[in-house]
Amino acid sequence: MRYLGIDYGDARTGVAISDEMLFLARTLCTLKNSSIEDCANQLSEIIRENNISLIVMGYPKNMNGTIGERCEKVEQLAGKIKENNDVEIKFWDERLSTVSAYNMFNEVNFNGAKKRRKVIDSVSAVIILQGYLDSLKQKG
Repeated sequence: MRYLGIDYGDARTGVAISDEMLFLARTLCTLKNSSIEDCANQLSEIIRENNISLIVMGYPKNMNGTIGERCEKVEQLAGKIKENNDVEIKFWDERLSTVSAYNMFNEVNFNGAKKRRKVIDSVSAVIILQGYLDSLKQKG
């Protein structure tokens, strides 16, 4: 049993995966997607290949806590995923996850804007999934 973390974007979607003990998240890949349907199809393949039982999707609320257009797109993607997969989906407040990823890169002197763009989405997905995994440890 593994969990998947998703940071959905219009052009790219970051994907992270947990270990089987549900202790650590790591980057899996960054998908290039042309539509919500395309992204859902790519994710469905990953779900089946990795025996995913739960998905944690970044839910990009506005800074004031309200739900906007980005959240609606995430909900649409979740609906498409559910159409073809028997998997539970949780939404995780991802405000500032990309900022956190950039801050991590700065702390370790990861230079090169081109290199960052290739991995920033999957690192954001790790931050989302790890936040959820850590919350499970705090609960029990």
